Amino acid sequence: MTARRAGPLTYALLAVVTIGSLFPLVWTAVAASTDSTRLARTPPPFRFGGNLGHNLSIAWTDANLGTALLNTTVVAGTVTAGTVLFSTLAGFAFARLRFRFRTGLLLVVIGTMAVPPQLGAVPLYMLIAELSWTDRLQAVILPALASAFGVFFMRQHLVEALPPELVEAARVDGAGALRTVWHVVFPAARPAMAVLGMLTFVAAWNDFFWPVIALTQSGSPTVQVALAGLGRGYVPDQAVIMAGALLGTLPLLVVFVLFGRHIVGGIMRGAVKG
Repeated sequence: MTARRAGPLTYALLAVVTIGSLFPLVWTAVAASTDSTRLARTPPPFRFGGNLGHNLSIAWTDANLGTALLNTTVVAGTVTAGTVLFSTLAGFAFARLRFRFRTGLLLVVIGTMAVPPQLGAVPLYMLIAELSWTDRLQAVILPALASAFGVFFMRQHLVEALPPELVEAARVDGAGALRTVWHVVFPAARPAMAVLGMLTFVAAWNDFFWPVIALTQSGSPTVQVALAGLGRGYVPDQAVIMAGALLGTLPLLVVFVLFGRHIVGGIMRGAVKG
C-alpha cells in the first residue's frame, strides 16, 4: 500500500490549527509583559511590552509559586504513578481474569463516572478533617489515586492488545501473578499507560476544585490554589495574574517537550498490527 503525500491544503490546514492552538499561550505571554492600564485598552495590545520580568517576579513572590510548583509536582507525579499502576492492574483483571460479578463490578466502575465530583466534596472533606489531613498534600493525593476512566481505558486497551493465549502461556511456564504482570501485561499496556499518564498528569496539575477546598494559600498550596490568590483585591492586576498563569503553564510545556515524542511513539507502536 503506497503512502499518500500531503498536499498544500493539508499543510495550510495544519498551519491554521497550530497557530490557533498556540495563540492562547502567546497572548498570555504578551499580557504578562505589559501593565494593566495598557491591557485594558481597546483594542488590546498584541506586541510584547517591557514588564515581563517585573510581573513574573511579583507573581512568584505574592503567590509563593516556588512552594506551589514543588507541591504540585509532588501531587501530580504521585497521582499519575498511582493512577497508571492501579488502572493497569484493574484493567488487566477486568480484561483477562475470570471472577464472580466481573461484569457487574465493571458497570459500577463505569457508572461512577456519571457522578459529579461536587456531590462527594462534603463527605470527603468531613473524612479528611476527621483524619487531620486538612491543608496537607495527602488530602489531594489519596482521593485521586483511583480513576474510573483509567480503569475503563486500560481495560479496553488490554482486551485488544493482550491475547488470552499470552496469559495462559505464562501460567503454563510457571509464572506467578506478579511475574505475569511485569513481563506480559506491562509490555502490552505500555502505549496506553503512556497516554493515560500524560492525561492524568495534566488533569492533576490543572485540578482546582478539590485542592482549593482542601488546601490554603498560606499552607501547602498547589499552583492553581496559589494563582487564585493573585486575583484577590479591590482592583486585581490582570498583567500579574497572566504572569502567574504563564509560570504555572511552563512546566507542562517542558514535560510535553521532553516526553511528547515518546508518548506519540508509544501510541503509534500500539496502533500497528501484526
